[in-house]
Amino acid sequence: MREITSVKLSLGQIVATPGALSVLQRAGQSAQEFLARHAVGDWGDLDAHDRRAKALALREGFRLVSAYRTTAGECLWLITEADRSVTTLLLPDEY
Repeated sequence: MREITSVKLSLGQIVATPGALSVLQRAGQSAQEFLARHAVGDWGDLDAHDRRAKALALREGFRLVSAYRTTAGECLWLITEADRSVTTLLLPDEY
């Protein structure tokens, strides 16, 4: 697991959908692993355009969305609301 070295945003309350919890369990991974990456600005597999958009969202206080692949190959999203009050772990089809 990656160590949180430079937190870039407050995650607020952490919640997860049943689907996200199932994906994590199947992969044998913890939510903390993905939350740590999200908190330091590792938004997952993004192209240059999406990275610039995330930098703007972080700077301007917009909603932040990260997309990761578990070790089992399933996609997991993390969404931190614009007011930083809550971060949700969910599957793309649960959005």
